[in-house]
Amino acid sequence: MRTFTTLILLAIIFVSVLASPAELSRKSVPPNQTGTNGGFYYSFWSDGSGSITDSLGSGGSYSVKWTNSGNFVFGKGWNPGGPKSISYSGSWSTSGNSYLSIYGWTTSPLVEYYIVESYGSYKPPGTASKGTVTTDGGVYDIYQSTRTNQPSIQGTATFQQYWSVRRSSRTSGTVTTSNHFNAWAALGMKLGSYNYMIVATEGYQSSGSASITVSEGSSSGGSGGSSGSKTTTDAKTTTAAGSGGNCAAKYAQCGGQ
Repeated sequence: MRTFTTLILLAIIFVSVLASPAELSRKSVPPNQTGTNGGFYYSFWSDGSGSITDSLGSGGSYSVKWTNSGNFVFGKGWNPGGPKSISYSGSWSTSGNSYLSIYGWTTSPLVEYYIVESYGSYKPPGTASKGTVTTDGGVYDIYQSTRTNQPSIQGTATFQQYWSVRRSSRTSGTVTTSNHFNAWAALGMKLGSYNYMIVATEGYQSSGSASITVSEGSSSGGSGGSSGSKTTTDAKTTTAAGSGGNCAAKYAQCGGQ
């Protein structure tokens, strides 16, 4: 019996030695939690439906796999967010409605914002474009929508959503957030005090997987002008677009209707 116990202990030690440091550092967190991991802020929200397997890795890495999910948002980034040069890389795929985006909030005014790098079967937010911004090697369509009496970081509220949606999808690159913030401001879309900002994978009534690593470059400037971007206003849509839909997802747009 003593020899058998010793063999078991040796086997456990052998398996532990084979496991890489990255594997040992990975951990799963339950839904509806925020915190810090690997020097980055993380946020994970889910409406509780479907199967979602999440993993926080070392540094800015995370992964998630979902099957027949309701709505969820999971990712790593910063709190507070703001003007940053964000680099990200990895893989992302979906069989339905999902986004890979820079996702965040501001207060005073309360604004939920997206810089969408890739999307699945539905191009958000389903409203008329207000213009475009050309930055970081791509063209983004700009949108504004209103959420009425919906959950937010300040409880149930009515607030604006700001969107930049990249026309050519990608799963790696650099996002200069100040170029989007400045383009929105030029169209009368004002942000407030920065709350959290993450590189998020969001799913809505879909299945898919993502493995993303996030990092930060040098600051991309303040609220003033910045180089390397061009904003074009669509004269046909000079007022804010209407409601983005009637789905109610906490901390999220919740995709197509």
